[in-house]
Amino acid sequence: MVDVRAVWLTEFGDPGVLRLGDAPDPVPGPGEVLVAVAFANTTFVETQLRAGGTVPYRLQPPVIPGNGVGGVVLAAGPGVDGDLVGRRVVTATGGSGAYAERVVVPADVPFVVPEGLGLDDAVALLADGRTAKALVRTAEVGPGDRVLVEAAAGGVGSLLVQLASQAGATVVAAAGGPRKVAVAQDLGADRAVDYSAPDWADEVGEVDVVFDGVGGDLGATAFSLLRRGGRFVAYGLASGSWAPVPEARGISVHRGL
Repeated sequence: MVDVRAVWLTEFGDPGVLRLGDAPDPVPGPGEVLVAVAFANTTFVETQLRAGGTVPYRLQPPVIPGNGVGGVVLAAGPGVDGDLVGRRVVTATGGSGAYAERVVVPADVPFVVPEGLGLDDAVALLADGRTAKALVRTAEVGPGDRVLVEAAAGGVGSLLVQLASQAGATVVAAAGGPRKVAVAQDLGADRAVDYSAPDWADEVGEVDVVFDGVGGDLGATAFSLLRRGGRFVAYGLASGSWAPVPEARGISVHRGL
């Protein structure tokens, strides 16, 4: 069997711990398909994992990291309809294994990429897109809500701004620095504030929903802006820790990706 090239995480640290090496050429089993990888997605959480920081899940080196790829289906395993063979798809790999030339995944996992959409763009939307959609559903965002989106110029945050706006909410976008604030404003936020300014919370005012992708003290400050009956949805910890929010009567708190 011929090996394929892959990128291995050999230990936790800076990007230099990622090493090019070989891995067994995967073969699709029953209910699986084989994908030739053209693009592998790298999320912010994966860079935290590589560095050995605080992340919602952990892999133990040596391991092939990565959880999202885009490519072409090369073969289908026993019992799988061959319609996917030759199609361009994006797919998750189950938490690891994406940094490789070929991957095997369950046949019901890939999304077919429509014509006119680049594989690189589709892969970029894979993780952040499904996260953003799930967050908006969890928070039950709708007309009349005033929504605060932190890290509003980031991958998930930029999508949350647009989805919440489409749902009929008034969106306040918070980002760090004038350039990112301008990006958030261009995405359709009703108001955009710079959370590196000391009075940013006063500019935001009371809100019904907080999407917290930062955590730490900034997330805790955002929590304090919630009205009674508000929803606090924490999906990331760019600061390195979850927001230390108290148990509050009448406020719903959700954590997770």
